[in-house]
Amino acid sequence: MTNITANQVPPRVLRRQTLALVLLVASGVINYLDRATLAVANEYIRADLSLSLGEMGLLLSAFSWSYALCQLPVGALVDKVGPRWLLGMGLVVWSVAQAAGGLASTFGFFVLARIALGIGEAPQFPSAARVVSNWFPLRSRGTPTGIYNSASPLGVALAPLLLPPLIAATSWHWAFYVTGGLGLVAAIVWVSVYRDPVREELSAEERAYLEEGEAVEAAPKTSFAAWRALFRHRVTWGMMFGFFGSVYLNWVYLTWLPGYLRTERHMDLANAGFASAIPFLCGFAGALIAGWASDRIVRFASTPISGRRNAVVVATLGMVAFTIPAALVESNVVAVACISIVIFLANASSACAWSLATVAAPRSRIASLGAIQNFGGFLGGSLAPVLTGYIAQSWSFVPALLTGAAIAFLGAMSYLFLVARPIPEEE
Repeated sequence: MTNITANQVPPRVLRRQTLALVLLVASGVINYLDRATLAVANEYIRADLSLSLGEMGLLLSAFSWSYALCQLPVGALVDKVGPRWLLGMGLVVWSVAQAAGGLASTFGFFVLARIALGIGEAPQFPSAARVVSNWFPLRSRGTPTGIYNSASPLGVALAPLLLPPLIAATSWHWAFYVTGGLGLVAAIVWVSVYRDPVREELSAEERAYLEEGEAVEAAPKTSFAAWRALFRHRVTWGMMFGFFGSVYLNWVYLTWLPGYLRTERHMDLANAGFASAIPFLCGFAGALIAGWASDRIVRFASTPISGRRNAVVVATLGMVAFTIPAALVESNVVAVACISIVIFLANASSACAWSLATVAAPRSRIASLGAIQNFGGFLGGSLAPVLTGYIAQSWSFVPALLTGAAIAFLGAMSYLFLVARPIPEEE
């Protein structure tokens, strides 16, 4: 039998890998465009619906809480049902919810639409982790994970470029209709085209490639008991607490960067907008480079889990290190440069964290562990804008940023000391 290695991808598998990644990036960009539409259309919606700043804050946070809570069940569902149908159904639900936002004429209806958006978007990244574990061997999962994670900052960077002209030409309602329609098209394409590998239909060479580096057994069916058993392992808690810290600091910038630059750094609207876009373009590069680099690191690490964990720890500590001067320096140029490095590293950390899930979890529960980690992350993401606003209002943005750095440092320590060995498969 021909020996297949990570550098010798069977042609049919390579085609499936490429197609899957293109579809995941497309759906991921739409995912983040939909999330960002409310922020981009903020002032138009507040004026049209006569919303207070407090009501807008609640509206902005409604998505995050439903998204975070749905991570817990959705990972197990992806492992049980498969990414094809779970992501397909998620695309339909979130696209309908997004379009419904354009129909909103009351605060209550809009809140319900945003809650539904969070529920619908929940399968995106657990499904992507499952797809990567299905179509890539153990030691080659960092690069594809970085590629699909790059959709996040790319969507955030594209939103303020694509949506304002649409709103100016029509109204804020059409920003929701158009992005919702894109999601429905993506749902049809995804369900029509994507397929999981079927072992019986693979050649011996294809199976050898996909199974390289791991002991392959018939995976037990996912059950609630198997999902619950993940919480008996400190790896699960380390990844959950660790991602809480990383995502908290990332969301400090994601939700407050324009306001910080205008309030604390006294930039005008045009300069603040331009300066806010630069870090997220750096984040796009960070996700891509981190995925590639983590695969190189793993090849020299003692184990796949230690290599991917160490990559997360280094990236997260880098976020901490550059947030401190970002908060303290007087120069706006230096501050934006430091923030750009932080966002670069934040997306690098996220990509490495999702690739860590593919080697830390049992084969039957990869999406489950990834979703639990993401649940912890989005608890941090939900808390960050609220706590940052409170600290900035009570004192200034300097202690708010330093608080974020301290929380991220604790997250890095959680990864370092709690994530040591993979979780074994249990019957």
